[in-house]
Amino acid sequence: MNYENLIEQVKLHEGLRLKPYKCTANRLTIGYGRNLDDKGISVQEAEEMLLADLAEVEQSLIKHNFFNRLDEVRQAVLINMAFNLGVIGLLRFKNMITALITRDYETAANEMLDSKWAKQVNMRAIMLAEQMRTGEWQ
Repeated sequence: MNYENLIEQVKLHEGLRLKPYKCTANRLTIGYGRNLDDKGISVQEAEEMLLADLAEVEQSLIKHNFFNRLDEVRQAVLINMAFNLGVIGLLRFKNMITALITRDYETAANEMLDSKWAKQVNMRAIMLAEQMRTGEWQ
């Protein structure tokens, strides 16, 4: 099968939608007609999307000096948080960021735990705060 021609034809007929929508059969659909209700996505697709999303978050955080001064393990904490909260949500942790600038990781960890976010995500916050405090993967 010559998939090149077939792919171009299906693209033409289906059209590209980058956000989920309901198709004419009332099925949640994305991309070039991917039926999310029936098919969903594969583990590999989910992992590829996760990697792309994490890299995008990292690129957004690299623009901030406080992030660049951290070791990789602590940068990972902020990427994890920003993935969950959005970069703007992470930047609202003003006291944590102030503590990071002075390399006061104990205070930064405490500020993480003293938040609405920590109450919402519970164990995630506890693990990430410990990682921030110690500089060791949890």
